Amino acid sequence: MKNIILILALTTICSFGMAQEKTKSYGKIPSVEVKTPDGQLFNTENISNDGSPIIISFWATWCKPCIKELTTIADEYDDWVDETGVKLIAVSIDDARASSKVMPLVNGKNWEYDVLLDQNGDFKRAMNVNLIPHTFVIDGNGEIVWQHTSFSEGAELELINIVRKAKAGETISE
Repeated sequence: MKNIILILALTTICSFGMAQEKTKSYGKIPSVEVKTPDGQLFNTENISNDGSPIIISFWATWCKPCIKELTTIADEYDDWVDETGVKLIAVSIDDARASSKVMPLVNGKNWEYDVLLDQNGDFKRAMNVNLIPHTFVIDGNGEIVWQHTSFSEGAELELINIVRKAKAGETISE
């Protein structure tokens, strides 16, 4: 009888641990009003990509590592889109005064990303972003499955591997 109870207890513990790993998620994208570059209001809960992964990158025009990250990704972005269908959304946290610099920088760098302006920092706070660059990967079900702060050479390789796993529905561990 003790053995049966022990086996049941171990099975329950192991099943719980496996369920925890497979369902690991940081939740869904919160509902926050931001602006598009042309001044239209946009609710972040409407961020979608037809079941393919999404990268959300919080950045600012004054943040050199942010610009380096987005520029490095831009070099590979078309290949990433072809392979995984990923969409990158660059969320500028520049305030209202500095946001006029966002699109000239984006266009000058030839970034082909969707851009959102979080001028009041509401989306940043809702996503618990304290340091930038702060990058999130959202799977095809709209679940935030990975996040990372900072940027260093080669980090884009880890990012695309995470996107590939999200596309395949694989468990992502940090």
